[in-house]
Formats: sequence, structure tokens, C-alpha cells
Amino acid sequence: MVRIGIVLSEFNYDISYLMLQKALEHAKFLGLQVSIVIKVPGVLETPLATRELLLKSDVDGVVVLGAVLKGETKHDEVVAHQAIRKLVDLSVEFGKPVGVGVIGPGATRSQALERVEEYSRRAVEAVAKMIKRIGECRGSVFKGETVFID
Repeated sequence: MVRIGIVLSEFNYDISYLMLQKALEHAKFLGLQVSIVIKVPGVLETPLATRELLLKSDVDGVVVLGAVLKGETKHDEVVAHQAIRKLVDLSVEFGKPVGVGVIGPGATRSQALERVEEYSRRAVEAVAKMIKRIGECRGSVFKGETVFID
């Protein structure tokens, strides 16, 4: 059984709560076990929680969900870019996939609501595919012909 964790930003919770529901549904559809969900105050706090989940032996990958909406300044860009960069770094560091389902930066509330299902599903699917493919890659052995993993 493939086990994933979910990190959920509480900021813009009306949006992230819907994202969580869609992610849980899609994980179940794909046959993934969601072993833990951890809520954090905002997207900037997702890397630390993600790191903690990646340290767990019973978590094969992590899905991060949240929304960084457009404000009057460029703060949304700083928040999203810094958090997402660190999430990518953590995935590489731990050798486990991190699916980033963070809407924004630059999204309005109505744009974010339109993207809830798409971003949630894509983040879960990315983690599921990468767990499978990285596992196959680690178990592959060259036997004279090119190995294709898809």
C-alpha cells in the first residue's frame, strides 16, 4: 500500500479545505492511503511540516495544498516562490516526491475556487506517479537494452 501525507495551509481555509476534500477523494480513487494530514498556518510553513512527514518511514510522498491569493503588494509572489522552491529542494533531498498543489501567486479568490479540483488532483497524481516510477527506477537493472519507466 502506498502511503502519503498531506500538508494543508489554513490561510484561505475556505479554499484549502475544499482542496483537502478533493485530494482525499482522489487519493482513495487511486488506491493511496492517506496516513496523516497536518495543518499549518500558511504556505510559508508548509516546508517544515513537509520535512517532518518526509522523515517518517510510513510516508512515501507528500501532497502540499494551499492558496496564495493576489494582494495589493507582491507579497504573494514572495510567499509562493520561496515555499515552492523549498518544497522542491526537500523532495530532492529526501528522495521522496512532493506534489505541490498551491494555487497562486497572482490568483484572485474566484480564480482559486475555479482551480480547486484541478490543483488538488494534479498534486495527488504527481505524487502517485513519482512514487511508482522512482520505485521502478531504483529496482531496474540494465540488461543490454534501454529501460523505459512510464
